[in-house]
Amino acid sequence: MARRAWEVAATVTDPEIPVLTIEDLGVLRSVEVDGGGAVRVQLTPTYSGCPALDAMRDDVLVALTHAGYDDVRVDLVLAPAWTTDWMSDAGKEKLRRYGIQAPTGRAAAKQGPVRLQLAVKCPRCDSLNTRELARFGSTSCKALYECRDCLEPFDYFKVL
Repeated sequence: MARRAWEVAATVTDPEIPVLTIEDLGVLRSVEVDGGGAVRVQLTPTYSGCPALDAMRDDVLVALTHAGYDDVRVDLVLAPAWTTDWMSDAGKEKLRRYGIQAPTGRAAAKQGPVRLQLAVKCPRCDSLNTRELARFGSTSCKALYECRDCLEPFDYFKVL
């Protein structure tokens, strides 16, 4: 029963990047169904001020209600903090096909090595001849880059 509820919740897409589901992003953390049929969903936002979070929560409620679940609660969980390490490989590939370069590498552990930013590959032509234009792109999670070979601008989903 919990598996079915998970599959329904996992169909909800990110309103800012509609090719990604909340499962692809790793925002969907858990789905539990108790003996009485009540569903409890936990979402971890990409960051605490994410403007898409209310839409995601509402969309999960609607999806599960339409699937026949009458008692649904969606809770936000802030700890542990979301990381791009939770994104699925399928989600990263969907991002690239959508024209957004997926995060490369893994988030540094709190006491881990200092991360160096290497070249970011253009999602359109795969060139590494790119440069950062702005630290923030269309959303706070992304930086704006330009490809010096194909001359196209693109978003890069930062490693968080």
